[in-house]
Amino acid sequence: MNQTRFTLTVGSCFMFLGVLMGAFGAHALEHRLSVQAQGWWQTAVHYQMLHGLALLALGASRVSGIERATQSLIVGVIIFSGSLYALSLTNIHWLGAITPIGGLLMMIGWLMLAYQFWRGRVI
Repeated sequence: MNQTRFTLTVGSCFMFLGVLMGAFGAHALEHRLSVQAQGWWQTAVHYQMLHGLALLALGASRVSGIERATQSLIVGVIIFSGSLYALSLTNIHWLGAITPIGGLLMMIGWLMLAYQFWRGRVI
């Protein structure tokens, strides 16, 4: 699978799962999670959806040299949102220590994209 198809596929999956997780959190978990855990859950959904949209835009764009940036964004979302989902469900607080790693990977991905745009890597 080429990079464009991969990025579009992952972006679409992030969006699908974001809607699913948002609905699950709002309905199935509404009375099972603390207010704090609901906040963690919504933060995970929010970042996942934003980055899903970004991946769709990147996959549809004509920008070269963005493979590592998109990979960083993808892994960052998985770690960031995944750790917040797990923290919300389990209340195991050490999972919160993993969350910033995902956030850092997302920030690195955005900086790598900014660098490619600055260099004029738009086809």
